[in-house]
Amino acid sequence: MGGARVTSPGRLARLALVSVDGLIVVDKPGGMTSHDVVARIRRLARTRRVGHGGTLDPMATGVLVIGVGRATRLLTYVIGAGKGYAATIRLGQSTVTDDAEGEVVSAASAGEVTDAAVHAGLAAMTGEIDQVPSAVSAIKIDGQRAYKRVRDGETVALAARRVTVSRLEPLAVRRESVDGMAVLDVDVLVDCSSGTYIRALARDLGAGLGVGGHLTALRRTAVGGFTLAEALTLPALEERAPDVVNLSVEAAARRFFPERRANVDEAKVLSHGGPLEPAGIEGPYAVFGPEGDLIAIVSERGGRARAEIVLAPA
Repeated sequence: MGGARVTSPGRLARLALVSVDGLIVVDKPGGMTSHDVVARIRRLARTRRVGHGGTLDPMATGVLVIGVGRATRLLTYVIGAGKGYAATIRLGQSTVTDDAEGEVVSAASAGEVTDAAVHAGLAAMTGEIDQVPSAVSAIKIDGQRAYKRVRDGETVALAARRVTVSRLEPLAVRRESVDGMAVLDVDVLVDCSSGTYIRALARDLGAGLGVGGHLTALRRTAVGGFTLAEALTLPALEERAPDVVNLSVEAAARRFFPERRANVDEAKVLSHGGPLEPAGIEGPYAVFGPEGDLIAIVSERGGRARAEIVLAPA
């Protein structure tokens, strides 16, 4: 008949959008893609505006920085930050993906490889190196991901790129037998620049020792200043939903950038994309308004302080 339709309070709660800007440091579980985690956070935070700051392979676990709302614009800086990992490299087997998810394509006994040779091989890959990324990577070739081309049966050759491995520290060398063949499992800690492939380090260590190698375990321990100590698991985030942001956009900016305070007039100019007088701060840096709200990320060039991104609420 013409009566009003009644919506239950529970349904209203589910439909409500939560507009909170900030970062979430997630402890990604194995078996999920980074996109899977983003999709889960979209549901928990009740917003579509969610992104991640650096892909982790499905087999990998650990720190995945998620941006919500305006903080998604900070993710470009997160992606470029240094990374830390704990990893296990198996020597004696090579796989098509350079990790444990791929088919073994060659095997050779690693029984004669000494601990000293392993340590020397790791040391040779420390510092600035030219690394050829794993063929099964997300790098695009003529608009198509390299991993897609490999899975379609193509042979992919990627160009080397300069990366920095500031730490490649062996923790343990364990001698095992797989299908009657001697292998070595090497536990390592890695600190490296953005763009470094840990799978490629495993591949290259094995190639240098003449027995092949691949990655069997990977846990990201840090992204920039974000570590596992502050990371939340997905079950923990489920429990606190929709209040899942644990670092406001202002707090996140302070973690990454030097800080500059703007007066009322400067804040107004900058929020509309206009330049400020330089302050002599090596950029990029974060500019905050008189009330402590984040206005923009700025760098100084041409005698002016100009916004790289404006973050003031519309």
